[in-house]
Order: sequence, then structure tokens, then C-alpha cells
Amino acid sequence: MTTYTALPPERFEADRPHLRAVAYRMLGSLGEAEDAVQETWLRAARADVGDVDNLSGWLTTVVGRVCLNMLRSRRTHPEVPLDSRVSEPAAGTAQGGDPEEEALLADSVGVALLVVLDTLAPAERLAFVLHDLFAVPFDTIAPMIERTPATTRQLASRARRRVR
Repeated sequence: MTTYTALPPERFEADRPHLRAVAYRMLGSLGEAEDAVQETWLRAARADVGDVDNLSGWLTTVVGRVCLNMLRSRRTHPEVPLDSRVSEPAAGTAQGGDPEEEALLADSVGVALLVVLDTLAPAERLAFVLHDLFAVPFDTIAPMIERTPATTRQLASRARRRVR
């Protein structure tokens, strides 16, 4: 008889900030990022994680796939916002200078990057964000988007060129 090993809630909570950061960079909205993290929790709570060696990596994969599904859904069923997108806080801070100016610059750069990321295909976006912003290896990303590591590397490269 095999035993079922559930993911402890406190273990998930330890990874929540990282998962939210991944989802925010993928989706461009704190609200959608929270939805993606919650969906990740629902999936993780139902899964048997007894054989998972790297829970953080597994959870990152799950949130990446949830975000990919949300991006694909967004492309097939686009929503029209009621008001213009409000600048949401960008991750990270710069050093030196006036803190208020740095905050305004970070917000404007964050919004600009999200606008550029919206032009990428979901697979390109996932490859670019996970590899370039979170240093996830292409070998790990490839199964998420159902591509080879070489193709995933090419998608990230193409996305990098478009972002520039």
C-alpha cells in the first residue's frame, strides 16, 4: 500500500513570495499573480508530493504552467479593462539618489516592461521570465512549454531581442 504525502501549508507559505514574484512577472498584475498562486496552492494541496525532491522547483513549475494557461486564455478570450492599468509596484529597488525619484522610475520601467512582455507569445514569455529573471535552466523550462531545451533557448533569445 502506498501512502499519500500532502504538501504542508507552512511549506507552501515559505515559497509564496517567490511564487508571487514569478507570477507577477509573467502576468503583469498583482491580482492575477495572487490568483495564480492560489490556483497553485489548490493543485499542490491535491497532489502527492512524497516523491518530489525539490519542492520549490516543483512549485515554480506548477505556477509557471498556471500562468501559461492564464496567458493562453487571455489571448483567446481577451478582456477589456474598465480603466487604464494602474502602475503596480515593481520588484527590487535601485541604490543611491532620491528615493521618491527611484520609486517613480522603477514603477515606470516596470509598467513599460509589462507592456513589452504583453507582445510576447505565452511560451516566449515563460521562457524569458523564468530563465532571464529567475535563472531557471532551459532543461527545466522545456517540459513546461512542451518544447525541447534548444527550442526553449531560441524562444528566450527571440523574446530577449523583442524586449530590447
